[in-house]
Amino acid sequence: MAYTVNGAELETDEEGYLLAPDYGEDVVKVIAQAEGIELSDDHWKVVQYLRDQYRENGHTPNFRVMLKDMGEIIPGCESKTLYDLFPAGPAKQGARVAGLPKPYGKGGY
Repeated sequence: MAYTVNGAELETDEEGYLLAPDYGEDVVKVIAQAEGIELSDDHWKVVQYLRDQYRENGHTPNFRVMLKDMGEIIPGCESKTLYDLFPAGPAKQGARVAGLPKPYGKGGY
């Protein structure tokens, strides 16, 4: 599987995660469309948060940390809020839409 963004083909793993991070806005739009997500301002806040965490730590946070941090970025944000944005899992689907490689997963942090 691969995504085509501005004429360039971006390679993914079998689950649709990019093999190398891409921080372009067009990447987010293409992947979100493929995931059936219509982007809102809150989606972009989550994407920016995940990208910042990836740049700073070399990986994205687990859901518990993400939920705590997002509560400070999106007022009133709770678990349901994040699942409404990313129904297939905020930490995993959020990272995929953000154009990041696959998260470590449980126990890998």
